[in-house]
Amino acid sequence: MSAGTYTPRPGAAPLPRMIAAQSALETRMLLRNGEQLLLTVIIPTLLLVLFSAVDIVDTGAGASVDFLAPGILALAVMSTAFTGQAIATGFERRYGVLKRLGASPLPRWALMTAKTLSVLVTEVLQIVLLAVIALALGWSPQGNPLWVLLLLVLGTAAFSGLGLLMAGTLKAEATLAAANLVFLLLLVGGGVIVPLDRFPDAVRSALELLPVSALSEGLRDVLQHGASMPWAEAGILAVWAVLGLGAAARFFRWE
Repeated sequence: MSAGTYTPRPGAAPLPRMIAAQSALETRMLLRNGEQLLLTVIIPTLLLVLFSAVDIVDTGAGASVDFLAPGILALAVMSTAFTGQAIATGFERRYGVLKRLGASPLPRWALMTAKTLSVLVTEVLQIVLLAVIALALGWSPQGNPLWVLLLLVLGTAAFSGLGLLMAGTLKAEATLAAANLVFLLLLVGGGVIVPLDRFPDAVRSALELLPVSALSEGLRDVLQHGASMPWAEAGILAVWAVLGLGAAARFFRWE
């Protein structure tokens, strides 16, 4: 046995390993949370099955699932990147978890990177599950998967920025109430289930600027109509992403 074999080597682990470990922890915590599962999996699944099977809302010509599936995918992204992340981060901030993690060897930007990776992993699981269910219901997706991926990434960035901004500026209880209220309002008025052309023109023009409307309409253009990249909707999502992430970086409070 050579000298120094068991000599302690104090110091932080390599940064990629710390980010990977934190990402895995964040993902496990999210998937074990019953409220988060309700938002991210159960509600989107029930809405997809219910409105595809029962003719409640007039979705226009064609199968209802072809209209609904892109909107439900947009809802899944919003539920994870915005609602779920805002609530979880808000209570972590209240209980001092973020403050303690911020004092650890893991840099604060790396912590936010880990949270983002956790959101992406959860979204992949959501999208796979919802796509399988939609295909079983008769969904016939069209278009280029690359455009779909780009829209989902832009949507994730936009909703993540808004979720972190809310979690980092409001009290936890206020974040809980506001995030759930926004989720319900955008579910009804964001073109997820009810087509935007059912609203008055003045209201529709405002609703089209919302990130969930841009994401659902953009995904619908590609997946339902086989269109090329919807740059107008992508531009709206990019603006929301820049504004949300920029404001979150500027105003986020760790305590």
